Amino acid sequence: MSSPQRTAIVTGSARGIGKAIALRLARDGYDVCVNDIPANESGAQEVAKEIQGMGRKSCVAIADVSVYSEVEGMIQKSVKELGHLNTMFDSSTSLLDLTEADFERMFRINVFGVQNCYQAAAKQIISQGNATAEQPCKLLAAASIVAFKPFALLSHYSASKWAVRGLTQAYAMEMAEHHITVNAYAPGIVGTAMWDAIDEELGKKAGRGKGETIAKYSGELIALGRVSVPEDVAKLVGFLASGDSDYITGQTQVVDGGIIMT
Repeated sequence: MSSPQRTAIVTGSARGIGKAIALRLARDGYDVCVNDIPANESGAQEVAKEIQGMGRKSCVAIADVSVYSEVEGMIQKSVKELGHLNTMFDSSTSLLDLTEADFERMFRINVFGVQNCYQAAAKQIISQGNATAEQPCKLLAAASIVAFKPFALLSHYSASKWAVRGLTQAYAMEMAEHHITVNAYAPGIVGTAMWDAIDEELGKKAGRGKGETIAKYSGELIALGRVSVPEDVAKLVGFLASGDSDYITGQTQVVDGGIIMT
């Protein structure tokens, strides 16, 4: 008996953690809709081609997750090209500068974006009627270790990720009756462009050179003694997307090499 078709949308997946998640899901048997913003469209197209090279179906949906109508369009494109939606991953994230405009933008991406993706995906899944107690559909979002303990100089980023934890728990309670599980994953210090920028900004404040802040954190904070790579996060997400996690909901699971102990 062949396994049922599974489809997923992965936002922010032209590079970094999002890309690693999209590729991992394809290896695990998902057809994947790759999403990113217009500036990253060429990268998104490359990820889709790589997925197609694995023998899976893939499409690209360019959309800003902070705009609900664009999220709706992204979901409809995925459904049209790949079939019924089973899993939605919001992996969007943002950076540092603490102006009022950037603070608002941080929340529009990290909080409004998760809300938009959760709400639009849940409506689509419920309308399809394909989620069951035996085979629940899944919503997942990107939190962070700063959703458990904020980092100095990252107050706005930390606050936005605490909000993701709260949304995830609330959606888990409301979606349970519809056979939809809702969880988040919380990466630690990951070797991506985002953490390169954080290293640079925190280094300026402390008078450290490039790479020295992350090296310091790695030695003092990470029990396993190394910075994470995107594939470390993708492995956890692969589990959360699989049937092995069907009895898990409302959780924000940490993958950080031992910085935050829960």
